[in-house]
Amino acid sequence: MAKEVERKFLVSGQEWRSLVEGRIRIRQFYLASNTGRSVRLRISDGEVATLTLKFGSRGRVRDEFEYRVPLAEAEEMMDFAIGRVIEKTRHHVSHRGRLYEIDVFGGELRGLIIAELETPEDVPASELPAWIGREVTGDPRYYNASLAHGDDVPEAVA
Repeated sequence: MAKEVERKFLVSGQEWRSLVEGRIRIRQFYLASNTGRSVRLRISDGEVATLTLKFGSRGRVRDEFEYRVPLAEAEEMMDFAIGRVIEKTRHHVSHRGRLYEIDVFGGELRGLIIAELETPEDVPASELPAWIGREVTGDPRYYNASLAHGDDVPEAVA
């Protein structure tokens, strides 16, 4: 079992785009989701499928289990998705030795850009990149499970 310690931020500005070190095209969907737990399938670059189980509150720390699944089976399970299939491109950007994963959403969520920082340390605001906007950690509207089947679309998309 791994502990996921994650912070989420909105992104302001475009400066981060020139710093991108890599990108992954992602399609992900949920097979089950309830308060404190979710079952998600993610297909990365149309080649690798991962089943993820998350447990815990929607705060900074959750228990996470991940398993590879055959791509063909993951694509078949998409028919059982709850809500919308999320389409996004994840960009990797390093700043001060920390990796930021910046998700640029497509489809119905076009216009939403969220940066995630997974680190157990409490990074002070003075060490965050200038392109980091408002922190949305703990705001359920910005969690992927909510974005997949919520009608309460965050204002950055509306």
